[in-house]
Amino acid sequence: MIYRSTRSANLEVSGASAIIQGLAPDGGLFVPKVFPEAFSKNELKKLLELSYQDLAGKILGRFLPDYTPEQLATIVKGAYGAQWDDAKIAPVTENKAGSYFLELFHGPTLAFKDIALQCLPRLMKTALFNQADNRDIVILTATSGDTGTAAMRGFQGLDKTRVIVFYPYQGVAPIQLKQMLSESKDNTVAIAIEGNFDQAQTKVKQIFNDQDMRKLLADHDFTFSSANSMNVGRLLPQVVYYFYAYGQLVARGDIAMGDPVNYSVPTGNFGDILAGYYAKKLGLPVGKLICASNKNNVLTDFFKTGHYDKNRDFYVTNSPSMDILVSSNLERLLFDISGDPDLVKGLMDQLKETGEYKLPDDLREKLSDFAADYATPEEIEGEIKRVYDESGYVIDPHTAVASLAAHRFTGNDAKTVVLSTASPYKFPETVYHAVSGQAVTEKGIPALKQLAELTGDLPASIKEFLGASAQEIVIPPSEMEAEVKRQLGL
Repeated sequence: MIYRSTRSANLEVSGASAIIQGLAPDGGLFVPKVFPEAFSKNELKKLLELSYQDLAGKILGRFLPDYTPEQLATIVKGAYGAQWDDAKIAPVTENKAGSYFLELFHGPTLAFKDIALQCLPRLMKTALFNQADNRDIVILTATSGDTGTAAMRGFQGLDKTRVIVFYPYQGVAPIQLKQMLSESKDNTVAIAIEGNFDQAQTKVKQIFNDQDMRKLLADHDFTFSSANSMNVGRLLPQVVYYFYAYGQLVARGDIAMGDPVNYSVPTGNFGDILAGYYAKKLGLPVGKLICASNKNNVLTDFFKTGHYDKNRDFYVTNSPSMDILVSSNLERLLFDISGDPDLVKGLMDQLKETGEYKLPDDLREKLSDFAADYATPEEIEGEIKRVYDESGYVIDPHTAVASLAAHRFTGNDAKTVVLSTASPYKFPETVYHAVSGQAVTEKGIPALKQLAELTGDLPASIKEFLGASAQEIVIPPSEMEAEVKRQLGL
C-alpha cells in the first residue's frame, strides 16, 4: 500500500517509510493513497470473534501489507501482553449511568496512548529492518500529558532510538508529571517549555521541517520521527479498539450484529476520534462520532459552523490533555472529505498565517458523521459525580467530557460507547473533589492516596513510581531546537 502526503499530489512512500518518517517532508500528514477496502459483513462477523491481538493483526494488515503476517503477529503479541492488567486489553463495562465505557487505560501508563505506543516502537523497529535502514531514530514529540509518558515507556531501552518529549511547564497533571520524570532515563528525556501545548507542538513541527536541521541529523546518522498521532503508525492501532468494543457488545447481547453504535470521544488532537472515522470507513456500523471537547472548544465550533478559529483565549482546565487549540489530525479528515491536497495546504497555510480558516459549504455537508459538544470544568466535575452517584463507577475528567456529551446527545436512539481514556487515579485532585465534595489536603501523591482510600486500591503501575524523583528541565520555546541538539550531542 502506498501512503501520500495530505499537502501534495506527488509525495508517496511505503507504509514502513511513513512510519519511520512520522511527518511528511512538506509538513503534511501521511494517509493511504487509496483507503483499504471495507470488510464485508461475513468478514466483520469473523473479526469480532477474535482476541484483541488477532483482531489487531488483521486490521493492521489491511493498512500495512508491506509487513508480513508473521511480523504483525509478533508485533501485536509483544504490544498486548503481560504489561496489561486486563487480559481483554480494552474491556467494555456494562451500562453505567446510561453509557458503556470502553476502558483504554489498562496499559503500563494508565492512559489510552499505551494502545498505540506499545505498538508503534515495534512497528518502527520492524520497518527499519525491512528497509535495511541503519540510522538512529530521534522521536521528537510534544505532549499535553499522556503521550509523553507512554512514548517514553514504549521506547524505553529500544536500541537505535532516542526520545525527546516537550511538555508545557505547569500545564500537565501532577501525576502525569511524576510519571514523565520517572521515565527520564537511558534513551528518553522529558523537557518543560514556558508555554502551552500548542506552542510546543508548533515548534516541534518547525524543527521537523527545518531542512538545515534534517541535514545536520543525516550527517550524524540520525533521522527524525514522531510518536504522537501525527505519525500514521500511532493512529492505525487505535482503529482496533472500536471494532473490539463493538464485538463485546454483540457477544453480550447488548446489541444485534449490524446495529449502529455511537462513540463519544474526548478530543484534543483529533487522532482518537479520527481512528473511529477510519473504523466506519472499514465497515464498522458506527452511528455518530461525538466529538467531545473541554472549554477549549475550537472543535465544537468547527463542527457546528465550518469555521476553525484558534484566535481565542486558551484555558488551562481540569482535563489538561485536551487543552489544545490546534488539532493536527483534523488535517487528515479535511483531506479525506476533499481529496484535494492543494485545498488542504491552503487551509493549513491560512491557519498558520491568520489563525483561522473556513470550510467551503460543499465540504461542510460531508461532516455528517460527527456531532460535537463540550464541557466546562464545573460540568466535568458534575458529570463525574452523576456517574458515581448513579452507578458507583469512577471516571477521570477527560472521560467525563465524553460522558456528558453522550448523556446530552439526542441525535439518534443508538447505544453509545464512551471512550474512557485515562484512569481516574491520574487526576486524583479533580476526581476526589467531584466525588466527595471536599478538596484534597495536598496535590500529587497525597491526593492519589486520598482517592485510593475512597475508591479502592492503587493500580500496580502507579505504585511503581511513587518514590521516584527527578528535576525538571525548563526552557523557553525559542531554545527547543538548541536543546534537541544538546541532547543529541550535536
